[in-house]
Amino acid sequence: MSSIAALRRAGAAEKARRFPGFYMPIGILAALIVLLADQGSKWFILETVNLPEKHQIVLLPVLNLTMVWNRGVTFGLLNGFGPAGIWILGGGAILIVAGLLLWMRRAENRLIAIALGMIGGGAIGNVIDRFRFGAVVDFIHAHVGELSWFVFNVADAAIVIGVALLIIDTLIGRTQRETRTGEG
Repeated sequence: MSSIAALRRAGAAEKARRFPGFYMPIGILAALIVLLADQGSKWFILETVNLPEKHQIVLLPVLNLTMVWNRGVTFGLLNGFGPAGIWILGGGAILIVAGLLLWMRRAENRLIAIALGMIGGGAIGNVIDRFRFGAVVDFIHAHVGELSWFVFNVADAAIVIGVALLIIDTLIGRTQRETRTGEG
């Protein structure tokens, strides 16, 4: 890494430390992009494609559009709450998003802010579904032969990618910090 790039990175890290919320705008932008993509794709699936009536459309040998109303959380877990589940799961998600915003305010770099924004935007997208429809709209079904993944949506994909980015930042960021300080 060039010394100029190292100085820029150190300068950005110093600004983030001295000015809480320095990376928050990029995290909020990531959340808005995810939210718009999620809600737009669900509108398209429900209103234009009319997937609830068709139930399933084969796009590729490994990819279908399959209509699922998910009343649980990720992968249909915690599905047995009944009508109270809308408020329990929706309220829990809102609390998690509030926590993500606090974390985003202290983000040390762009990657963390973007990852938190993706997770928050996905969570908000699914909360909107839960309050609007009483269930989350899932429709992407990837499979290979008999091996089939759970049906998911854009919000779910953004949440998984956001968590993966946090893990990558933790692993790579720790290695870079140790290298800079001579601890590695």
